[in-house]
Amino acid sequence: MNPQAKLIFTLSLFLGTTITISSNHWAMAWTGLEINTLAILPLIAKSHHPRAIEAATKYFLTQAAASTLLLFSSTTNAWFTGQWDITQLTHPTSCILLTTAISIKLGLVPFHFWFPEVLQGSSLTTGLLLATVMKFPPMTLFLLTSSSLNPTLLTSMAIISTALGGWAGLNQTQTRKILAFSSISHLGWMTAIILYNPKLSLMAFYLYCMMTAAIFLTLKTTKILKLSSMMTAWTKVPPLNGALLLALLSLAGLPPLTGFLPKWLIIHELTKQEMTPTATIIALLSLLGLFFYLRLAYCATITLPPNSTNYMKQWQTKKSVTILTTISIAITITLLPLSPMIFSIT
Repeated sequence: MNPQAKLIFTLSLFLGTTITISSNHWAMAWTGLEINTLAILPLIAKSHHPRAIEAATKYFLTQAAASTLLLFSSTTNAWFTGQWDITQLTHPTSCILLTTAISIKLGLVPFHFWFPEVLQGSSLTTGLLLATVMKFPPMTLFLLTSSSLNPTLLTSMAIISTALGGWAGLNQTQTRKILAFSSISHLGWMTAIILYNPKLSLMAFYLYCMMTAAIFLTLKTTKILKLSSMMTAWTKVPPLNGALLLALLSLAGLPPLTGFLPKWLIIHELTKQEMTPTATIIALLSLLGLFFYLRLAYCATITLPPNSTNYMKQWQTKKSVTILTTISIAITITLLPLSPMIFSIT
């Protein structure tokens, strides 16, 4: 892709995100979401591969439907209440339509079908944008309207998302699909707490973005797209693969790594809100995700595949690790000691 075109699309992406998160009028928020969608489509389809074109088409149709629902919900609310302010969403039908629209944009169950396919058809860099930057505007709209949303509906979607994200990830061999189902599972955790402590939900989203960025950047450096290539890639950059092991365990939520922090705080907050059954269920369901994270970590650093096929050992590369990868991995592994400060903020 032409560097100038790539710069325009990237700037448009951040412009759309900025417009959405800084607006208080539904029309401006919708405009920002549309700019985001139009900016990311060429980045998805830039490889001109049939799978990339398919991913771009699926993404466009899904996001167009979600944007239409969002505009319809805001128009319905304005029709009945006369309010276009995002925080003044009070009509019950509008609240349900908005929850559906944002769930489609985020990829929450039962509107998750598009996300693994789109991520699989994209490059690792575009997949990182889809899993992090593109989820920030709809997550912001969720936070702004959280006081108006239906608690039962959101809690049900959160539990089902955590269950399906862990369950469907068990049978995957493509790293991008595994990270897609991991994203669905983590979104379930954020949705479960968004009504009771929006700041905590946003903090969990930030930490998830940091951990996911570390893993995507590491996979891009070592050119790993599936488990079979991960099993032999440890010879390319051995220290980086050791860091990948810790980053994957952090994303799984194992102490004393950073990923344990948001899950710890969410369970603590749910217990304070007398939602101990919900906290227990999502904590148990996270064990499903832990299994495929451990499988990824095992393949990345410990063993070759257990069969008789001869695999060619990858030659150790001189490729340097970027400073962004180094910083993101360091934060992914070592942020848990700051938890007392974060407790005081939230």
